[in-house]
Amino acid sequence: MKVETLRWASDRLEMIDQRVLPAEFRYLSYDSAASVARGIRDMVVRGAPAIGVAAAYGVALEALRLQGLSAGRFREELDAGFSLLAESRPTAINLFWALDRMRRLRDAACDADSAAPPGIARRLLEEAHAMHAEDIAINRAMGVFGAELLKDGARVLTHCNAGALATAGHGTALGVFRSAVEAGKRISVIADETRPFLQGARLTAWEMVQEKIPVTLITDNMAGHMMSAGEIDAVVVGTDRVASNGDVANKIGTYMVAVLASRHGIPFYVACPLSTIDMTIAGGKDIPIEERPACEVKGFRDTIWAAEGVAIRNPAFDVTPAELVTGLITEKGVVFAPDREKLQALFRRDD
Repeated sequence: MKVETLRWASDRLEMIDQRVLPAEFRYLSYDSAASVARGIRDMVVRGAPAIGVAAAYGVALEALRLQGLSAGRFREELDAGFSLLAESRPTAINLFWALDRMRRLRDAACDADSAAPPGIARRLLEEAHAMHAEDIAINRAMGVFGAELLKDGARVLTHCNAGALATAGHGTALGVFRSAVEAGKRISVIADETRPFLQGARLTAWEMVQEKIPVTLITDNMAGHMMSAGEIDAVVVGTDRVASNGDVANKIGTYMVAVLASRHGIPFYVACPLSTIDMTIAGGKDIPIEERPACEVKGFRDTIWAAEGVAIRNPAFDVTPAELVTGLITEKGVVFAPDREKLQALFRRDD
């Protein structure tokens, strides 16, 4: 089954509602920046690359909605749309990367003598389509590099969901698995549940079942046991932001997996498009960590298991220090033992 996380349908953006998978498969429709921002905030769509592409479409939708206004009003109202999208989630750098790219295009088009709102709106939509296609191509390039790291018969642990559902298609970490299988390697996946929102249990397991890639689901606190028993050969995860020193922010619980992998001598890889690397921040301590609603920890959907009145914390991400990262898998190749100098060199490469 081909997973189209988001797709353009005539004059609307449609996105798979990831909150109801795997019990139900449905698309929801969006027609404005405000509606897309809600979809991102409510986790209809999640995963850094997918959030970035969705935000680009959100800008395009808003421009199309406003194209009948005067040039001045158009720019003013579109700025409000940019702000709504920027406020939807704080940790995923792809969101801000995509908005910045769309804003630069808008500004250049608005400054052109002959530019009018309908023409600008059309160019913004074309740019969103281009970003959608680029993300799939980038994921496939990462997949090829990552597949080379996995031996035939590898048993690979992943945390959260970094698959087609987290991107425009193919996936980052799960894209590595897909590419390994396409290369003829026999691999099997071990998926952490990824509490409290269960992206591993609901989404990663679903994707692997659709692809007929062998997958075993475990609770988050089983990873250490599996490693000590020699049942895991490698770890591959995705990321929402990488600092300039190589520190990695990913779904809460990733840091624990990285520590365990280091303890047991298991390579820990992070699949990471260049758009997720934030060279403007020095280290992981500078990455904003989103605090999600307490209801996600109290229970799941209509089932509540926490005692009434208990205090709850729900940070959605944690930071894995660069020293625990065996390598970053990017579309330009694998950066082993990442640090600031190596990441700077990566951005200087033009191949």
